[in-house]
Amino acid sequence: MPELPTLLAFAAVAFAMVVTPGPNMIYLVSRSISQGPLAGMISLTGVALAFVVFMLSASFGITALMLTVPYAYDTLRLAGAAYLGWIAWQTLKPGGATPFQVRSLPKDSARKLFTMGLVTNLLNPKAAVMYLSILPQFIHPEAGSILTQSLILGMLQITVSFTVNTLIVFTAGGLARFLATRPTWALVQRWIMGTVLAGFAIRMATEARR
Repeated sequence: MPELPTLLAFAAVAFAMVVTPGPNMIYLVSRSISQGPLAGMISLTGVALAFVVFMLSASFGITALMLTVPYAYDTLRLAGAAYLGWIAWQTLKPGGATPFQVRSLPKDSARKLFTMGLVTNLLNPKAAVMYLSILPQFIHPEAGSILTQSLILGMLQITVSFTVNTLIVFTAGGLARFLATRPTWALVQRWIMGTVLAGFAIRMATEARR
């Protein structure tokens, strides 16, 4: 069972990742603005199911990898640090875009909304790296079963993501109008999240091997 400091640290990383613009946020915001919050929530259900797929696949894979392959932890650690650094740069670089822009999308059925949410997240590299390279940094073999820790951390990430994205779905229209008239807020958000992610990348890259 992960200790409380580990859970809090992982929740902070999960929060930073979910509020950083990516394919999921762009799709959910666009869908919620063009077709309403209900459509956004149906799409979010598909996104959440994709996270469950990632969680189960990664949990069993990470367990086998870390127990059998030498230096697997270091490989995952450096890969995760590199990807976090890349996301930080994409967030901080000049001209970074906000997903809170009104986009006109055709009205789709509930089945298609769910499927698009699922596929969007299954093809989302940020979600894959979250589970394959970042989650292992918070697993401590001495704390018990690696599989149990992976599943607990995975459920925590899904909870954080679903909660934050639900708020985004129901406030997308208002946030879009707010940011359109106050672009400084979007810039501040980008710099805060970019700095936080860069800090996590540096910490992961310089952390001593377990």
